Amino acid sequence: MKITAISGSLRARSANGTVLRTALELTGAEARTADIGSLPHFNPDLDGEGAVAPAPVAALRSAVAEADAVLIVSPEYAHGVPGVLKNALDWLVSSGEFIDKPVGVVTASPSPSGGDFANAQLRETLRMMTGAVVDDACLCIGLIATRIDQGTGRIVDEATLGSLSASLKALESAASQAGCEV
Repeated sequence: MKITAISGSLRARSANGTVLRTALELTGAEARTADIGSLPHFNPDLDGEGAVAPAPVAALRSAVAEADAVLIVSPEYAHGVPGVLKNALDWLVSSGEFIDKPVGVVTASPSPSGGDFANAQLRETLRMMTGAVVDDACLCIGLIATRIDQGTGRIVDEATLGSLSASLKALESAASQAGCEV
């Protein structure tokens, strides 16, 4: 089982980065994180007929294509999806890597809602891209700063750890079932 994880935050000490690292520690799957920070701005002319996709785009596409499932962990900015993450998804829209790919979406925010607007937007975008959004693998984590030990930078809240673990199990189960059907 291979999971490709994508973080919607580029900050080195991002709470969402903490969530992503914790999720990867909780999974029994082989996991890798895709780099979206080096992607150029989406421009179909860079990838059109006869063009070769820029190297960072090709690497992202390969990471998603090789995965059995994808986990996206993202903050919410101004009730929306961070631009860097939307840019990454734009590069993947027409290339086909998300078709029927099991995907989970986790958003974490300092607000009590846990980034529910961004979570809903991401799920809608991924469904449009024909990704197999696994509802039980989607999670909004509110008041994220209260769930992380600021000294160690690790999630210490047992309920959050339990929710993350359940989300990953749902994603892994969906990926296993998808693999059996092929």
